[in-house]
Order: sequence, then structure tokens, then C-alpha cells
Amino acid sequence: MDLALKDKVVMVAASSKGLGFGIAEAVAQEGARVSLASRTAEDIERAAADLRERFGVDARGYTFDAKDAASIKAWSEATLADFGTVDALVVNAGGPPAGTFDAFDDAAWTDAFHLTLLSAVRMIRTVLPTMKQKQAGAILTVTSTSFKEPNDLLLLSNVFRSGVVSLVKSLSNELASQGIRVNNLVPGRMDTDRVRSLDRISSGKRGVPVEQFKAAQEQAIPIGRYGTIQEFGAAAAFLLSDAARYITGATLLVDGGKTRTVW
Repeated sequence: MDLALKDKVVMVAASSKGLGFGIAEAVAQEGARVSLASRTAEDIERAAADLRERFGVDARGYTFDAKDAASIKAWSEATLADFGTVDALVVNAGGPPAGTFDAFDDAAWTDAFHLTLLSAVRMIRTVLPTMKQKQAGAILTVTSTSFKEPNDLLLLSNVFRSGVVSLVKSLSNELASQGIRVNNLVPGRMDTDRVRSLDRISSGKRGVPVEQFKAAQEQAIPIGRYGTIQEFGAAAAFLLSDAARYITGATLLVDGGKTRTVW
């Protein structure tokens, strides 16, 4: 299937590694021009250089802080200046810290709000003028299964990821008539630094080796293993492409069948 992403400009947040890089890699493989952003200049330039070398595409790295409005705006403006347009945006940010209710004060809640929910609002806000002018665009948020099945260790994520999903559904209705699609992509247990860290925390609380904890988690996944960033990226590339032109307001789970809820 030709996803028709060749020469499209795709902005991917938090893309120096992990799920964000998996998405950047997938769209670059389809010939898209990619604007990558991350907090660390060295890491994001290394990621962009890797895509340029392997796929021969125009891939550029920018530094940004997902919690800072001015930083997000600067990334969007630099992308428009360098690429001339924006066709798609991937909203992504590192997850807030793990912990239960008593672990978090007002400052922690505010920080998580800026990182997880307000960052999505701000990133989307920066690309909408261009997309509305073109009457075309695709926006994809990377969220979490915690909005469906709250995780006892991820209270902050449970709350604010749910807000992102509601934001996407609302925007999909508002923007559909202007040719702009908005969807959610939800990872299950993927083989990333974030999940490895959570596995270490969880195994430590249970007093078992991390390998034993991971094996138990894999047994609970119908496909029987953690997912890869390449598998996640392939799903993202589809939702960002014209092949998914009749899909908006949807939430796609890439979780190997682990999530048990019907809706």
C-alpha cells in the first residue's frame, strides 16, 4: 500500500528515541520530510542524521521543551521557515512520574498538566493556522492505555491522558469540515526505556527479579511479547496518511491485545 507520505512534512515531538523515533523512522521510510524535536540538541541531531543517512530524506532536529509554550511555538515556527509547510503533527511527550496519590503535591500536578495535557493543546494550536489554510492535515496524539485501564502506579498519567483523549474527540468533530483529522494512538507494553523503567519499579515493589516480572507481563499479552517501536511507528504512519482519510476521532490500540475493555 502506498501511504502517499512522500514529501509530506511531518512534525514529531519527543522523537530522539523510543516511540517518537519509531514514528519518525516509519514516516521517513515512506519518504516524508521530518521535523524532529527533543530536549537535547545532541540526541535529536543524531536521530535526524540517522534518518537522513538511511532514507535520504530531509530530516531536521530541533530542541524544545514540551512544558514550555514559547519553546513549542519556536519549534513550529522554525519548521515552517525551514520546510515551508506542515502536513502532519505527532503530539508526544515523556510521561509524568510514577506514584500514587499521596506522593504528589500541587506542584507535581501542575507540572504533569503542562507536560501531558497543555503541551498537546499548545502543539496543536501552533499547526492549525497552516492546516486550516490548506484545508488539510493530520494530527496524532500518543497517549496511554491508562485512560482505559488506570494504572495504580501512574495516577498523573491516568488523569491527564484521559484529558488528551477527550480533547482529540472534541477537536475531531470541530475540524473535520476543514479537512483536518485528529486521532489517538495508544501503546501497550512496548520495549522502550520508559517501560523498562516502570518494570524495574514494579518488580522492586514486588520483590521479584525484573526478568520474572517481564515474563509475567508477557503472559498477559495475547500476542505473547512486548511490542517494538517499529510496529508502533507503522500504525502511526498509516493514521497520518491518506490511506486513513476516513478515520478521525478514533483511538487505535497497539497493545498486542492486552487491553481487556470493549470500548
